[in-house]
Amino acid sequence: MTMIDLISKVRFLPITIFFAALLLTVKVGDIWNGFDGLLNGAFSVSGARAQEKAAPAKSEAEPRTDSKQAKPSTAAEADAPDAVSEASKAVAADPTLFTQSEIDLLQQLAERRVVLESREKELAMRTGMLKAAESRIEKKIVELKDFQATIQKLIKTYDEQQTQKIQSLVKIYENMKPKDAARIFEELEMTTLLLVVEQMKERKLAPIMAKMNPAKATEITVELARLRNLPAAGSAGGV
Repeated sequence: MTMIDLISKVRFLPITIFFAALLLTVKVGDIWNGFDGLLNGAFSVSGARAQEKAAPAKSEAEPRTDSKQAKPSTAAEADAPDAVSEASKAVAADPTLFTQSEIDLLQQLAERRVVLESREKELAMRTGMLKAAESRIEKKIVELKDFQATIQKLIKTYDEQQTQKIQSLVKIYENMKPKDAARIFEELEMTTLLLVVEQMKERKLAPIMAKMNPAKATEITVELARLRNLPAAGSAGGV
């Protein structure tokens, strides 16, 4: 190694040391800045936690203020449904807020309601008329039944009276002489004669018919046979 090379190395050595020191200074500054950032972050987190702990304590220390502030909010919330209800009423009251199809539908429903109400009134009126007619018919039925009972009672009374009269005549003719009774029988109408003859005893009737006109006696015999072949009175008609 020559003297010139040695001198060159000696000259470059201080420069190299200077740049190394400068680089070290820059590195140390970066490290310090990073460390400072870490410290600031730690302090920020600690401060935030401290504020979070202090916030509940402050809220617990001032409950009256919060409650006073909550009341207006509650009142506002209570007024909210009323406001919605009023808005709904306003929408229902203002037909301009409906569409044309909705208005048409409402009109159809209104017309349908009128028709139904009219039919309901008519049905109620007819029902009332039917009930009134039914009441009158039931009343008439009761009156007719009473009238029928009265008629049946009168018929029964009449029949009993007629039977008594016939029985009285029968006794009279049975006690008469056959010749005299035969003369009277020939003058009587067949209807009356049959009523008397039918009730007479056979042993009392035979002598009388023997004294009568043969044609009249034959006619009486035929009519008696016909009457005795007929059903008894009341057995067929239920009277």
